[in-house]
This record gives sequence, C-alpha cells and structure tokens, in this order.
Amino acid sequence: MREVRDIAQALPAGEIEALCDELVALRERGGRLFILGVGGSAANASHAVNDFRKLCGIEAYAPTDNVSELSARTNDEGWPSVFVEWLRISRIGSRDAILVLSVGGGNLERNVSPNIVSAVKAAKASEARVLGIVGRDGGYAKQAGDVVVVIPTAAEQRVTPHAEAFQAVVWHCLVSHPKLQRSATKW
Repeated sequence: MREVRDIAQALPAGEIEALCDELVALRERGGRLFILGVGGSAANASHAVNDFRKLCGIEAYAPTDNVSELSARTNDEGWPSVFVEWLRISRIGSRDAILVLSVGGGNLERNVSPNIVSAVKAAKASEARVLGIVGRDGGYAKQAGDVVVVIPTAAEQRVTPHAEAFQAVVWHCLVSHPKLQRSATKW
C-alpha cells in the first residue's frame, strides 16, 4: 500500500490538468478519441471508451473492442500495423486524437508495442493530437506525444500492475473533472 500511496502523491497534477484541457478542446472541435492499448491496457481502453462517451459526450472508440477485425488485421497485415490500418480506415484527421494507454509507451529497439509506435507516427502524420497515460519513462508515446502523463514508478518489479491500475485512476479523474464531465454518474 505504501507504493500506491507514493504513486498517488507523485502523480503529475499539471500534466493531468493539461490532458483534461486537451480533451475539452477535442470535444469542442467535434473530434473523435481513439483509445489504444494492448494487454491489460486494452481492457482499460474499452472501459475508458464507455466513460468518455457516457460521462463526457466524446465520440470515443477502441480498436481492440473489435476482436474480429483486430485478429484479421494481425493475421493478414501483421501486429505492428494493426492500429495504423484501423486508424486509416477510420479516416483519422486533425480534429481527432489518440489516447495511448500503455505500460511502456512503445519502443522499437526493444520490440515493445511496435503497434503503439506505428499508431503514434500515423496520428502525427495525420495531424491528430497524441495523448497518453503511460508508465516507465513513457517510451515513444512520451517522446512524440503532445500531452502524455507518465505514472511514477515506485517499484520496478510492479511497474505493470501499478501503471495499469493508475491508468484507471487518471482517466476516472478526467471523466469526473468539472470541465469535462457532462453527465452525472448513477452512483
């Protein structure tokens, strides 16, 4: 529990506020939010899509919610391009943003989440905003992103559970932020 407390106290409040401002601007310009994650972060992406749509009135999607398309693209085109092709078909553009949920943020040299790296590059090429909630040093998402919150590391051996758990803490802070939330929660 000490690690959880330490991470919570070290969360970058200014960056979270900047991320909130980006999402408000996205909604105001009528942009869409594409939430990308793999592994546990894919499950978080699915949950976050619901919250951004239902509570904030943001048109949001997660490519990992369509397992048929995801597996077909992986089989036919390869894992590294799975998100890029999905974004291309969705006609991602300058009004839109991607929100990367990732433990490491992608790293081609280490062959970690190459699909995240490719998606960030594609989003930048389409002039979409690149947002994120990531762990470790933030990887490529942090390097190339516009506003990327890095979850502090309290214990290297538990970086994955901490990063994935605090992705939820941060996005729940966002969807309940007075500037962003439009609909009340039932409970």
